[in-house]
Amino acid sequence: MTDVLSVAPQISADDVAAAAKLGVKVLINNRPDGEEPGQPTGAEIKAAAEAAGLAYVEIPVDRSGLSPDHLDAWDAAGEAPALAYCRSGTRSITLWAHAAARRGMDIDEIISLASNAGYDLRGHRATFEMLAKAR
Repeated sequence: MTDVLSVAPQISADDVAAAAKLGVKVLINNRPDGEEPGQPTGAEIKAAAEAAGLAYVEIPVDRSGLSPDHLDAWDAAGEAPALAYCRSGTRSITLWAHAAARRGMDIDEIISLASNAGYDLRGHRATFEMLAKAR
């Protein structure tokens, strides 16, 4: 995605050590526990993150969608080499994009970076513009 952010679908505890070897410093879990059978719990991923020396942040986004609290939590996670994940990566990229727009990042750049990663966020443009204006 960017120099400091990667986005992925659901990871396993085994993926955490590989992420650390690639330079990831923070794991951001955007998936609530129990969404589907067999999904690793946040506690399992957190334990693997701690064992690998990574910080772990939970910002679960459920079917009710994004809120200002989600954006605040994303911003509080800070700028570090991070890997954000959810079921497909879509919630993670969408959360990042909304937080970036609220911070004033160029909206065309947000949409382009997401597109380059395989996510089409063009339909969010009006919301991004509203967030940018509210700064």
